[in-house]
Order: sequence, then C-alpha cells, then structure tokens
Amino acid sequence: MNRRILIVEDDKKNRILLHDILKYHGYEVIEAVNGEEGIKKAKEYNPFLILMDIQMEGINGIDAVKILKDSPETKDIKVIAVTSFAMKGDMENIMRSGFDDYISKPVDTRQLPDIIKRHLT
Repeated sequence: MNRRILIVEDDKKNRILLHDILKYHGYEVIEAVNGEEGIKKAKEYNPFLILMDIQMEGINGIDAVKILKDSPETKDIKVIAVTSFAMKGDMENIMRSGFDDYISKPVDTRQLPDIIKRHLT
C-alpha cells in the first residue's frame, strides 16, 4: 500500500511538525515549500495524500488543488487543506474548491493520524 504523503507548506515550523508526526506513524514523507513545487512533486512521487496549506506565495493551495484535480495523473490523489482560515463559511468554501478534507491550524497533533487514516483506501 502507498503510504507516501506530500506536505505542501511554506512555513518551516509547520512542515517540521507535520513531518515528524507523519514519520512517527510510519508514513513516507515528501515536502514542498509552495504550490508550484507541490504540483511538480505530486506528479513525480504520486503520493496517496497531500496536506496542502492554503495561503502561500505564488500558486496558493486553492489554485494548486484545482490544477491537481484537473490533471489525469493527479486527479485521484486525496488533498487535505491545512489552514488558519477557520471562520464561519471558510471550510465550506475550501471544500467546494476541490479539497477532500479540512484541518484548521493549529493542527491537533492527536487527531491528525486519525484524519489521515480515514482517507486510506
């Protein structure tokens, strides 16, 4: 089974936190620092899941997920938004953009593994 997860996050501290949690739970982790690099690595490494920040320089998370979901080679990859947008309506707007799930920051480190397990196929 593919246990590869791509983290697309521009904040180094958030990347390290997510990386450490995922590695602890036995996942292979790939990292990207922006949407453009995330799209490239998704096509190159074919992860089963992507944790995607929304607010990034250049190609943001919403634009990146649209590109990924429109591409035949990446359209089936599950993409979870990881964002500080937590106001009423933010989750619904993000989910309508093509994401498969939503996690608000700060990330609950105890719930993250369970959220990922829900998406294992």
